[in-house]
Amino acid sequence: MDRRRRTELVEIAVTGELTQSEQEICQRLLDVPPGGACVLYFNSPGGSSYTGLALMSLLLFRDLNATAVVTGECSSAALWPFAACRRRLVTPHSVLLFHPIRWESAERVGLAEAAEWARHFGELEADMDRLLVELLGGPPETIYGWIQAHRHVSGRELAQAGLAELVELATLPLFGPDTVVSPSRRTNSSSRARRQRAGLP
Repeated sequence: MDRRRRTELVEIAVTGELTQSEQEICQRLLDVPPGGACVLYFNSPGGSSYTGLALMSLLLFRDLNATAVVTGECSSAALWPFAACRRRLVTPHSVLLFHPIRWESAERVGLAEAAEWARHFGELEADMDRLLVELLGGPPETIYGWIQAHRHVSGRELAQAGLAELVELATLPLFGPDTVVSPSRRTNSSSRARRQRAGLP
């Protein structure tokens, strides 16, 4: 394989409301060759649950060697693509909000439709919470506790729980032009096993 192809690194900003930037982020991810390396810089309050699911699925389906860097906030639906990254870096100042899925519908909604939305989101919430725990690979009781408590988790706390690597605000030499992003030392399973745990082919 050509060395330039092996060392090519794509950097993607995952910022603002995910729903508004979904098309651009998806296209940037599709520009990365399958199995290729990329760095995702997160500063997002989240957005649609379906958008978070779509970005996470792209990362897993295409087996991307992705590194997540939380430069500010990574909350709500943004947690799923963050969790799908093989390596996760946070600073002591990073903030991640865990909470149950929230759903909204039109104001003029019938009782039957509202009941169906409630049923669907109840199932989606349980499934996505389980998936987040599987992808992060940390203690389920800790992550479920954060979700139920609507907890703002600092980067330091996340690293102490073994879910990310804590880095200081300094130049990261591993992002040089000739450097391939390496999976975290905490990643002790293959990409195939990760996809199987996430319920993906």
